[in-house]
Amino acid sequence: MATVRSQLLRLFVRYVFAPGIGSGTNLHRTRRFLEAASYLAMMPRGIKVESVTAHGVLAEWVSAPHASEHHAILYLHGGAFVQGSLNTYRDLAARVSLASGARVLLIEYRLAPEHPFPAALDDAVAAYQWLLAQGFSGGCIAVAGDSAGGGLVISALVSLRDSQTKLPAAVVCISPWVDLAMEGESVSKYQQTDPMIRVDFLRFAADLYLAGRDPRLPLASPVYADLTGLPPLLVQVGEEEVLASDSMRLVERARAVGVDAKLEVSREMWHCWHAFASMVPEAQATVDSLGAFLRGHLVIDIRHNRNQRSNHAI
Repeated sequence: MATVRSQLLRLFVRYVFAPGIGSGTNLHRTRRFLEAASYLAMMPRGIKVESVTAHGVLAEWVSAPHASEHHAILYLHGGAFVQGSLNTYRDLAARVSLASGARVLLIEYRLAPEHPFPAALDDAVAAYQWLLAQGFSGGCIAVAGDSAGGGLVISALVSLRDSQTKLPAAVVCISPWVDLAMEGESVSKYQQTDPMIRVDFLRFAADLYLAGRDPRLPLASPVYADLTGLPPLLVQVGEEEVLASDSMRLVERARAVGVDAKLEVSREMWHCWHAFASMVPEAQATVDSLGAFLRGHLVIDIRHNRNQRSNHAI
């Protein structure tokens, strides 16, 4: 059963937070609200933040104390492709760094409608390639994202695979939005249950992002893509959220082509509840779970790389 704290926060999300970030068509207002709301988060102590430019993409290294310099997690934020920034996701990136023991490269990809599809995808791919150019091997990198960023993670990996680029060791998607056609059963089933998501706003944002393109384009809606060859995947989703079907369909399609895909469904949690990890224990516990998943895959791959170097020396 959810804690009293999370039940109270759920009411806040439904009646204050969600209307501020996902209602109407005034993006200037919703972006300002989200930026202001970011100050409610309580950043963990000892976090180091360093501004960088990753192949032309504005970014930050967000590092917990003792985070390994040899591990990197590329994080792609949510916001329905029309909002979200370094400011609004710095706290979550810090908690992912703490949980995983790796540095997090948080990027500020271009947003629609100023920069429609595929601008965000291009920025995500460029940032990953920048990590490779910095000397990280694919096995020392993981990629993670939430909501629109979760879908963007999968699109970027499909694009990188098709260009024969070395893929990362692991992938995490939090409540990913992978079907911009909005055809999942949960879209209508849980639109009154999910306190965070406004379905009309998602459709509005999808139209801005796609700018007239087919919502079933595989690189825009990767639930329609061929997922063959993708790295081990963890998907975390709330039990009764609007995009629950997106997560389930993504995992089903990944498993069907041999991808090691794990689905974690959290009861009584809403869309992207991880963002409230500073406020409720359930959210922090889920962040800890994804951190354990990432640590396991990065450590295994690094050992493999060390063995390769030793064999080469012999």
